[in-house]
Amino acid sequence: MIGIEKHIIDEIPCLVVGDTSKKKEALPTVLYFHGFTSAKEHNLPLAYLLAEKGYRVILPDSEYHGEREQDVSSRKVQVSFWEIVMNNVKELKVIKEALEEKGLILNGRFGIAGTSMGGITTSAALAHYPWIRTAAILMGSPKITTYAKTLVDSFKKMGDLPVTDEMINYLYEQLEQYDLSKQPEKLNQRALLLWHGENDPVVPFDHSYTFYEEAKKQYKNQADIKFLKEANRGHKVSRYAILETVKWFEDHL
Repeated sequence: MIGIEKHIIDEIPCLVVGDTSKKKEALPTVLYFHGFTSAKEHNLPLAYLLAEKGYRVILPDSEYHGEREQDVSSRKVQVSFWEIVMNNVKELKVIKEALEEKGLILNGRFGIAGTSMGGITTSAALAHYPWIRTAAILMGSPKITTYAKTLVDSFKKMGDLPVTDEMINYLYEQLEQYDLSKQPEKLNQRALLLWHGENDPVVPFDHSYTFYEEAKKQYKNQADIKFLKEANRGHKVSRYAILETVKWFEDHL
């Protein structure tokens, strides 16, 4: 039977989805990051499908989201977007190490994926951690610095940003370290799936597709990197994308 358990991993609220008869056994593991203004529970359908295939799935709440929501303005959360992404990357390591200490990851088979902000987090994590075996980026931008500049420009058009130009430039410097598009060699042949709707008005389709076109040149086995696009699809993950993500991990993790 597939069960859902609530856990606090080093103060990070998480849902753990998997076979209840194997909850103390080492299993191949997938951590899935939710999107901006979403929460861990919203990805339970995908987690259930992965758990049916024998994976343990970890769904954490990002800072300012879900159980970690705080009494702050939506504007504060919006301008904290990149802080949240970078914090996700740090907390990924914390969660993975906690699972390892309990012997719950089978033979290092650990993969990650995410939606929108979660997909951006996934690309950033790939630039940092070589122990990620397999990944899926759903409507996220691997061109983090470029996307950050796009968001800053849009904020400026809406009104004054509550940060200085100096702070913005420092943010860009920080993001360089997380920008997978500037260091695609960090992929190092690891299995990567990208999915994006062609009519996405939030995260530019072109960011992920042009990244894929460049990154695939480095792959010896072209089957290890794949781009799926959907016509007439906006900023919403389709059932097709969910099923293809499950299949990706089944084939590559």
